[in-house]
Amino acid sequence: MQTESNPSVLARWNSLPPAEAAESILPCCGSHAWAEALTTHRPIPDPVQLLHLSDQIWQSLPPEAWQQAFDSHPRLGERHAKAATATSLTWSSQEQSKAEPTEALRAANARYEARYGRIFLLCANGRTAPEILSALESRIHNDPETEWRESGEQQRQITQLRLKRWLGGT
Repeated sequence: MQTESNPSVLARWNSLPPAEAAESILPCCGSHAWAEALTTHRPIPDPVQLLHLSDQIWQSLPPEAWQQAFDSHPRLGERHAKAATATSLTWSSQEQSKAEPTEALRAANARYEARYGRIFLLCANGRTAPEILSALESRIHNDPETEWRESGEQQRQITQLRLKRWLGGT
């Protein structure tokens, strides 16, 4: 997703009190630890640095912070989540706009959750339900450690997409 950044978004965010800044950026990832850590690095001079820092912080977080981010997403093909902000739910809906829920996707989601104990996470922006189902069916055979890392990479991609959207002010 190519989004022109709005310099005033980052400048305004840099000037917010820490708690407000963390709350403002939270919908981009869903992990409070990520949002708070990113906030401590302010002022962040430009979008490139923000995206780079986001990746560094994400990779350094403990598993419970990753799980909190995962929990902020609805199941693919659905519109509600275990724990999410209104903004992140709106973004999820936009990202999944081509993924109409199907019985096959619901069933595959259920199998995935039974196997791994969490929802299937995929950067679904622009993907159709059949494309999502194909990715899910492929990944359900991963061992738990490999799938944890893949879910983390998908969350990183979603966060990057959302940060760009956030920077654009949309």
